[in-house]
Amino acid sequence: MPDYNNYQSNQSVARGGVGSVAAEQQRFMVRVYNWMCAGLGITGVVAYIVASDETLMAVLMGSPFLLIGLVIAQLGLVFWLASRVMQMSQMTAMTVFMGYAALTGVTFSTIFVIYTSGSITSAFLVTAGTFAAMSFYGYTTKKDLTSWGSFLFMGLIGIIIASVVNMFLASTAMHWIITYAGVLIFVGLTAYDTQKIKEMNILGNEGTEEDTKEAIRGALTLYLDFINLFLMILRIMGDRR
Repeated sequence: MPDYNNYQSNQSVARGGVGSVAAEQQRFMVRVYNWMCAGLGITGVVAYIVASDETLMAVLMGSPFLLIGLVIAQLGLVFWLASRVMQMSQMTAMTVFMGYAALTGVTFSTIFVIYTSGSITSAFLVTAGTFAAMSFYGYTTKKDLTSWGSFLFMGLIGIIIASVVNMFLASTAMHWIITYAGVLIFVGLTAYDTQKIKEMNILGNEGTEEDTKEAIRGALTLYLDFINLFLMILRIMGDRR
């Protein structure tokens, strides 16, 4: 005769295990979003401060090599952080992430010269809404989005190559193809990356340095998705000065 009490006990343990995983994933994702928002906040504040200083903007816009140097430093810093974050100390990872966000703010200050403040705000709000919707989908969907990965990666490589080529061709048609393709790719990456970050959390790491570094790594990924989606949407919605 089946042991009904034992069956009930096993079912309760199973439900408790699933509940623990879900609760831990939720806790971890809150940390990821907090770090991402902190990074975006730093970028926005630095961009506004630099853009509001006429002397700083004159130096930045009057020195192409300085701007190129900042962009190269920005790329080097993000590649270093993305590849080495788990080998860094917690404090180093936090400092480098915030430093990268601040450096991005410096280069982002130039958009205030190109676009009106109103259109920048509108593009940000549209980006925030789109990002939130797709990240929510990635977090809640039962569908495995792994199959999206190769398609999105190839698309990302494609728009990078096309962007470099168009620097020489200066084709308006290609510019818009890259822009709209970029929106689709970063919308997809937002959902894909959210699901992967949610699943990469390691149970039992709560409150450890490893937990913080995992959260920063996830935040960096979503931060980059948000920033690039914003730039693509700004190209579409932005009113030039």
